[in-house]
This record gives sequence, C-alpha cells and structure tokens, in this order.
Amino acid sequence: MISPVELVLRLAVAAILGGLVGLERERLEWAAGMRTHALVSLGSALFMVVSIFGFSDILNEQHVILDPSRVAAQVASGIGFIGAGTIIFRREIVKGLTTAASIWAVAAVGLAVGGGMFLAAGSATLLALALLALAKPLKARMFPNRKEARRLRLIVERGTPLADLREEIEASEVPLERIVVRPSSADEEDDAELVLGKGSRREELLSLMEGLRRVPGIREVSSALTNGSAESKPEQ
Repeated sequence: MISPVELVLRLAVAAILGGLVGLERERLEWAAGMRTHALVSLGSALFMVVSIFGFSDILNEQHVILDPSRVAAQVASGIGFIGAGTIIFRREIVKGLTTAASIWAVAAVGLAVGGGMFLAAGSATLLALALLALAKPLKARMFPNRKEARRLRLIVERGTPLADLREEIEASEVPLERIVVRPSSADEEDDAELVLGKGSRREELLSLMEGLRRVPGIREVSSALTNGSAESKPEQ
C-alpha cells in the first residue's frame, strides 16, 4: 500500500495535468474546459489507484488474483460516454471531435499517474498540448487553399424577395451553395442562412455583408468568421 502522501500526490498531479490540457480547450470556449478535463484525469487516477491498492486486504486469500488492467480497460471504454457528449452534429458539420479526443487522452494521463508513471503522464501532457496548440496553425500553413464553407445568417422581413438576395450575392461574385429560410419566433420576421462556397475569402465576405445590409427588408446580418465574429445591422 502506498503512503498517504504518495496517494495525494498522484491525485493532485493527475488533476493538474488534466487541467493544463483543459486550459487550451477553455481558451477556445468549448463546453469541456479546464474543470472537465481535470475531473476526468483525477477520476481516472483514482480508479487506477483503487484498482492497484484497493483490494490488498483480500490478496492473501486463497484463489484470489488481482488484475489492475481490468479497471484501466473499463475507464478507456467508459470515457467515450463523456467524449460523445462533446460532439455536435449540426447542419452536416461535425464539431467537438478534438475535444472528445483530448478528454480520452487525459483519461489515459490520469491512469498513468495513478499507476505511478509520472514521466509517461508528463510527456503525454506536453505532447497533447503541443498537438492542440500547434497542429491547427501548422495544417493551415501546409494546406493554405483548404477553406471551410462560410455561412451568413440574416434576419429578414417576412415576404422579402429572395431574388434581391441572390442578385446582391451574384454582384459580389461570392460563390453561393444554397439559401435556407426558416420561420422565426418573432412576428413578421424570417431567419435566412446563406451557405457560401469554400473559395470565399474574408474580405469578400465582409464586402458582401455590407452589400446585404443595404438590401430592403434585411434587418440584421451576422457571420461566424475564422478569427472572430462580425455582425452588421442596417442603419435605422
């Protein structure tokens, strides 16, 4: 049986390493942030400690065999329940896979710390942070022409001709994939979504937003941009 100091140390280190990975997710304002990652890592470490040392009292009994790897295997499969909760599938776009993978990784970090493998846990934490922080800018540098489809969300007066929207879009030469119009909860308003092609640049998108705000019947134009968000409302 390990000493109380060693026990507390393992749990504390697991929580700290998991929290470090969670800080990177917190920076991007994902639902699973520092607290979630720290708790997953802490819980995994505790599972491992209990698996190794929690049944020492009965090991002297006849025909009793301890297999700590069984609990570790259950944690590895069971953590998928939390990871799946961070994945969002909406309008043909999947988000949250990286966060789910980071939760799965910190579970492994917690198991390693619980088993006393501090070097492996620390190395895995550093590698996870490097992947989360550096992989996306590196991918953007390696594949500069790969761009995601842009989306514009509009609040329009009910009955506004879609031909006016299409005419403004064609004038801006921004490729348009489709227009989706849904009834809004507010009276006399509809929610419209413009799905633009992958070749559209940020400057073209901003120019199109300025053009759309001058179209009669459009009350608000908003878009989620790569480096932030922009919103434009027609002058009253």
